[in-house]
Amino acid sequence: MRLALYQPDIPQNVGAAIRAAACFGVGVDIIEPCGFPLNAPEVRRVAMDYGALAAPDAHRSWAAFCNAYNGRRLMLLTTKATASLWDFRFERNDIVLVGRESAGAPDEVHARADARLFIPLAPGARSFNVVVAAAVALAEARRQLGWDQS
Repeated sequence: MRLALYQPDIPQNVGAAIRAAACFGVGVDIIEPCGFPLNAPEVRRVAMDYGALAAPDAHRSWAAFCNAYNGRRLMLLTTKATASLWDFRFERNDIVLVGRESAGAPDEVHARADARLFIPLAPGARSFNVVVAAAVALAEARRQLGWDQS
Protein backbone atom coordinates (compact mmCIF):
# COMPACT_ATOMS: atom_id res chain seq x y z
CA MET A 1 0.00 0.00 0.00
CA ARG A 2 1.09 3.57 -0.63
CA LEU A 3 0.10 7.11 0.31
CA ALA A 4 0.30 9.74 -2.43
CA LEU A 5 0.11 13.52 -2.04
CA TYR A 6 -0.94 15.49 -5.11
CA GLN A 7 1.00 18.76 -5.43
CA PRO A 8 1.10 19.56 -1.70
CA ASP A 9 1.15 23.21 -0.62
CA ILE A 10 2.30 22.86 2.99
CA PRO A 11 5.70 21.34 3.85
CA GLN A 12 4.64 20.42 7.38
CA ASN A 13 1.88 18.23 5.91
CA VAL A 14 4.46 16.35 3.84
CA GLY A 15 6.49 15.77 7.00
CA ALA A 16 3.41 14.54 8.84
CA ALA A 17 2.51 12.28 5.89
CA ILE A 18 5.99 10.74 5.93
CA ARG A 19 5.65 10.08 9.65
CA ALA A 20 2.15 8.59 9.27
CA ALA A 21 3.27 6.39 6.37
CA ALA A 22 6.24 5.14 8.37
CA CYS A 23 4.00 4.32 11.32
CA PHE A 24 1.57 2.40 9.09
CA GLY A 25 4.36 0.71 7.12
CA VAL A 26 3.41 2.11 3.72
CA GLY A 27 5.31 3.95 1.00
CA VAL A 28 4.93 7.66 0.21
CA ASP A 29 4.69 9.41 -3.15
CA ILE A 30 4.87 13.15 -3.74
CA ILE A 31 3.41 14.34 -7.03
CA GLU A 32 5.06 17.59 -8.06
CA PRO A 33 5.11 20.47 -8.46
CA CYS A 34 4.95 21.33 -4.77
CA GLY A 35 4.50 24.74 -3.23
CA PHE A 36 7.97 24.44 -1.62
CA PRO A 37 11.24 22.55 -2.15
CA LEU A 38 11.01 18.93 -1.01
CA ASN A 39 14.14 19.39 1.08
CA ALA A 40 12.54 22.26 3.04
CA PRO A 41 13.54 22.24 6.72
CA GLU A 42 9.85 22.18 7.73
CA VAL A 43 9.47 18.75 6.09
CA ARG A 44 12.39 17.32 8.05
CA ARG A 45 11.32 19.01 11.28
CA VAL A 46 7.90 17.32 11.26
CA ALA A 47 9.02 14.00 9.75
CA MET A 48 11.81 13.80 12.34
CA ASP A 49 13.75 10.55 11.90
CA TYR A 50 10.79 8.76 10.27
CA GLY A 51 12.07 9.79 6.84
CA ALA A 52 14.44 6.84 6.96
CA LEU A 53 11.46 4.48 7.34
CA ALA A 54 9.32 6.04 4.61
CA ALA A 55 11.52 8.03 2.25
CA PRO A 56 9.17 9.59 -0.29
CA ASP A 57 9.35 8.94 -4.01
CA ALA A 58 8.99 12.21 -5.93
CA HIS A 59 7.25 12.25 -9.32
CA ARG A 60 7.76 15.23 -11.64
CA SER A 61 4.13 15.23 -12.78
CA TRP A 62 0.77 13.53 -12.54
CA ALA A 63 1.58 11.63 -15.75
CA ALA A 64 4.88 10.38 -14.33
CA PHE A 65 3.11 9.15 -11.20
CA CYS A 66 0.45 7.36 -13.27
CA ASN A 67 3.13 5.70 -15.41
CA ALA A 68 4.99 4.52 -12.30
CA TYR A 69 1.91 2.84 -10.82
CA ASN A 70 -0.04 1.80 -13.91
CA GLY A 71 -2.32 -1.09 -13.02
CA ARG A 72 -2.63 -0.34 -9.29
CA ARG A 73 -5.90 0.85 -7.79
CA LEU A 74 -6.04 4.51 -6.86
CA MET A 75 -8.33 5.65 -4.01
CA LEU A 76 -8.92 9.42 -3.93
CA LEU A 77 -10.06 10.93 -0.64
CA THR A 78 -12.34 13.84 -1.48
CA THR A 79 -15.24 15.76 -0.02
CA LYS A 80 -16.84 15.45 -3.49
CA ALA A 81 -17.18 11.66 -3.21
CA THR A 82 -20.44 9.77 -2.79
CA ALA A 83 -18.90 6.53 -1.46
CA SER A 84 -18.07 6.25 2.23
CA LEU A 85 -14.64 5.06 3.34
CA TRP A 86 -16.41 2.70 5.77
CA ASP A 87 -18.11 0.83 2.89
CA PHE A 88 -14.97 0.43 0.77
CA ARG A 89 -12.89 -2.77 0.67
CA PHE A 90 -9.15 -2.14 0.44
CA GLU A 91 -6.57 -4.36 -1.23
CA ARG A 92 -2.90 -4.64 -0.27
CA ASN A 93 -1.56 -2.79 -3.35
CA ASP A 94 -3.97 0.16 -3.20
CA ILE A 95 -2.76 3.75 -3.30
CA VAL A 96 -4.50 6.28 -1.06
CA LEU A 97 -4.33 9.72 -2.70
CA VAL A 98 -5.04 13.13 -1.18
CA GLY A 99 -5.33 16.39 -3.11
CA ARG A 100 -3.81 19.81 -2.57
CA GLU A 101 -4.63 21.57 0.65
CA SER A 102 -5.65 24.72 -1.25
CA ALA A 103 -7.57 23.23 -4.18
CA GLY A 104 -8.15 19.49 -3.77
CA ALA A 105 -7.65 17.37 -6.87
CA PRO A 106 -8.38 18.45 -10.45
CA ASP A 107 -10.82 16.71 -12.78
CA GLU A 108 -8.11 14.58 -14.44
CA VAL A 109 -7.19 13.10 -11.04
CA HIS A 110 -10.84 12.43 -10.21
CA ALA A 111 -11.26 10.73 -13.61
CA ARG A 112 -8.27 8.44 -13.05
CA ALA A 113 -9.30 7.36 -9.54
CA ASP A 114 -10.67 3.84 -9.21
CA ALA A 115 -12.66 4.98 -6.19
CA ARG A 116 -13.50 8.38 -4.75
CA LEU A 117 -14.09 8.17 -1.02
CA PHE A 118 -15.27 10.49 1.72
CA ILE A 119 -14.93 10.13 5.48
CA PRO A 120 -18.25 10.63 7.26
CA LEU A 121 -18.01 13.62 9.62
CA ALA A 122 -20.11 15.13 12.37
CA PRO A 123 -22.87 17.51 11.25
CA GLY A 124 -21.45 20.94 10.44
CA ALA A 125 -17.86 19.70 9.97
CA ARG A 126 -16.44 20.29 6.46
CA SER A 127 -13.26 18.24 6.21
CA PHE A 128 -10.16 16.88 7.88
CA ASN A 129 -6.64 18.11 7.24
CA VAL A 130 -5.31 16.05 4.29
CA VAL A 131 -2.85 14.12 6.44
CA VAL A 132 -5.44 13.38 9.12
CA ALA A 133 -7.77 12.10 6.39
CA ALA A 134 -4.97 9.97 4.95
CA ALA A 135 -4.17 8.53 8.38
CA VAL A 136 -7.85 7.65 8.93
CA ALA A 137 -7.93 5.86 5.55
CA LEU A 138 -4.66 4.03 6.19
CA ALA A 139 -5.88 2.93 9.62
CA GLU A 140 -9.09 1.58 8.09
CA ALA A 141 -7.13 -0.21 5.36
CA ARG A 142 -4.81 -1.79 7.93
CA ARG A 143 -7.80 -2.80 10.08
CA GLN A 144 -9.42 -4.53 7.09
CA LEU A 145 -6.26 -6.21 5.87
CA GLY A 146 -4.89 -7.19 9.26
CA TRP A 147 -1.99 -5.65 11.12
CA ASP A 148 1.34 -7.31 10.40
CA GLN A 149 3.64 -6.17 13.20
CA SER A 150 6.69 -8.02 11.93
